[in-house]
Amino acid sequence: MVRRELPKHQKDLIVERYQSGEGYKRTSKALDIPWNTVKTVIIKWRKYGTTETLPRTGRPSKIDEKTRRKLVREASKRPTAILKEMQELLASTGSVLHMITISRILHMNGLWDRVARRPFLTKKNIQARLKFAKTKIKSPKSMWGKCVMV
Repeated sequence: MVRRELPKHQKDLIVERYQSGEGYKRTSKALDIPWNTVKTVIIKWRKYGTTETLPRTGRPSKIDEKTRRKLVREASKRPTAILKEMQELLASTGSVLHMITISRILHMNGLWDRVARRPFLTKKNIQARLKFAKTKIKSPKSMWGKCVMV
């Protein structure tokens, strides 16, 4: 039977029984806890001097699970949305994340290709092509025969 972490009062009770000289198996039978759990609690108490849950290692996540699910749901709903839009969406909820962090979160959930594709023509290129076309509009057809089509 899989159990959750023991409450603090129960861990303290295990330590009290251990200090009074009671063994692992007797304590385990009296409290209806596996003897291995009793042993683990006592080893932790000997090593750290406390039965409280110690802080976990590593840096805490910047967003909680609820916000993460919201981000993934929104990205799934709108596959054409770019990372900048996702960043603005999260900023409206109060979570400030870098676009790479958002990308990593989406990758962990199997969502890829969220960076918008750059257009082939920029406004500058369009204007330059239009200017060229206007200057050459009156050119004879023989000139256009020399142009190579791509």
